[in-house]
Amino acid sequence: QVQLVESGGDSVQAGASLRLTCEFSGRSFISYSMGWFRRAPGQAREFVAGVNYNSGTILLGDAVKGRFSISRDNNKKMAHLQMNSLKTDDTATYYCAALLSAVGVTAEEDCDYWGEGTLGTVSD
Repeated sequence: QVQLVESGGDSVQAGASLRLTCEFSGRSFISYSMGWFRRAPGQAREFVAGVNYNSGTILLGDAVKGRFSISRDNNKKMAHLQMNSLKTDDTATYYCAALLSAVGVTAEEDCDYWGEGTLGTVSD
């Protein structure tokens, strides 16, 4: 059974940075593509970033291109979301997701496992 635990959410001011971490427990982390999604208050969950098993394919949502990056450490079984130049619109609960696929992840309906989420709040 796979479990995902997010950490790193915090309350920061606009322009600051946050680094989120997703810890994967279970077998065969390298078999999974990893993704980050977020849900802002009153809005649907949206794709933020995805990375395939060997970091050869990295995808970013339009709202975060140029500011966010995703990475993974297959030895430590972790995925990270580096968020720079944060805006108030980035305030959301951020969810880590895993998909048993080598291709990559962009759609939440494709994901096999989810974490509970970590809250990032950005204020003016």
